[in-house]
Amino acid sequence: MSSDRRPLFVRAFGLRLALWYATLFVIGAIAIVFMTYYLTKTSLEQRDHQILQSKLGEYSSVYARGGFNTLAAMVRAEQQTAPERLFVRVVSRGVEAVVLSNPNGWDPSKIETATLALADGTLVQVGKSTEAREDLLARFRAALGLVTLLVVAIALGGGWLVTQSAVSPIRRLTATVRRIIRTGRTDARVPVDDPDAAAGSHDAIGELIALFNTMLDKIEGLVDAMRGALDNVSHDLRTPLTRLRGTAELALAGPPDLEQYREALALCVEESDRVLVMLNTLMDISEAESGTMKLRREQVRLLDVVERAVDLYRDVAEAKGMALNITPPNEDIIVDADRTRLEQVGANLIDNAVKYTPPGGRVDVEVRKEGSNAILRVRDSGPGIPPDELSRIWTRLFRGDSSRAERGLGLGLSLVKAIVEAHGGTVGVESEVGKGSTFTVTFINGARPRA
Repeated sequence: MSSDRRPLFVRAFGLRLALWYATLFVIGAIAIVFMTYYLTKTSLEQRDHQILQSKLGEYSSVYARGGFNTLAAMVRAEQQTAPERLFVRVVSRGVEAVVLSNPNGWDPSKIETATLALADGTLVQVGKSTEAREDLLARFRAALGLVTLLVVAIALGGGWLVTQSAVSPIRRLTATVRRIIRTGRTDARVPVDDPDAAAGSHDAIGELIALFNTMLDKIEGLVDAMRGALDNVSHDLRTPLTRLRGTAELALAGPPDLEQYREALALCVEESDRVLVMLNTLMDISEAESGTMKLRREQVRLLDVVERAVDLYRDVAEAKGMALNITPPNEDIIVDADRTRLEQVGANLIDNAVKYTPPGGRVDVEVRKEGSNAILRVRDSGPGIPPDELSRIWTRLFRGDSSRAERGLGLGLSLVKAIVEAHGGTVGVESEVGKGSTFTVTFINGARPRA
């Protein structure tokens, strides 16, 4: 077994998923933080620019109307009452006149200015310190940094908790699979918190668990059916093999006798044929159910097939004092089917009816057409089938309690169902204890093949 030497955080699916979610969340949060800071900074810069332009226009108008002295008086008055102090300078005819010098504590490198040239060549310049703005932005950056750290912590912690909750069903699924592999028991199921909600859930993981449990149900059913089939095969093969061995031992134990050897070999051939019939029938059923059975389709007159099958069992029916009748259709019914396989269907249904109908009973075979469907119906007056066995009669090698006394393999109805469904048809049964059974084969739309 190869060992995975990758680090734990690389191998842990939940941790990797949490890191992916946290990373995406943090990247999104940081992008929002940077966008917020950029918009705030731009807004403050535009505000300062608008203030400078507004004051520049106002001062220029005052200077144009009243000259330098009026402007100086206005500026001095504003400096006494204005919440923000401004730098104002007027340059006229090449002479610099400072109306308000740099206030104490101002950093000349942190002054933003705006200049306007008047019609007479005079320049009016207004400046504003950016220290207040930078201080506000610095505090804002600190606050955003703290928020970013909190977002990262919440993203990691919350992502881990949410991921643990999300992968919990997957861990239960993994634990169930490991338990099945370790114990070989397929009766284990993945625990579901709310089975009713999970059944109709649109959640992918919930649906996966529901499908997995359903798959386990199917597998368990198949395994049980295989075990039952193997048990039945073992039981049914034991008898002919025991007869083979007993016949051979009996022949070898006696004195040399050519006639006795011939009889022993004939019995061995008979029992071998019985075993081969069972194995060949099982293979035919498997091929039909898996869709690999080769069907030589042709246009077959259904009544001809039924009449041939009835002729095969007419002597048996007469020997038991039974009435074996055919109800022909009003028109020819043609189906697209394999003639040989269709004859197997008819023969097995009639054999089953004749075998389990007591002497003096009645078996009716009907061929009819319902819409575009061809119908073959076999009705008998036998003992009927118990309700608890109705769904099991199609199972391979199943033989009900009432049929144990009759010689048979328990494969006839399984073969019928497999062949009919391979042709795209359906087969069903209606039965009442003490009143007989009715088997109905329906070839849908001329027995077209299954998709």
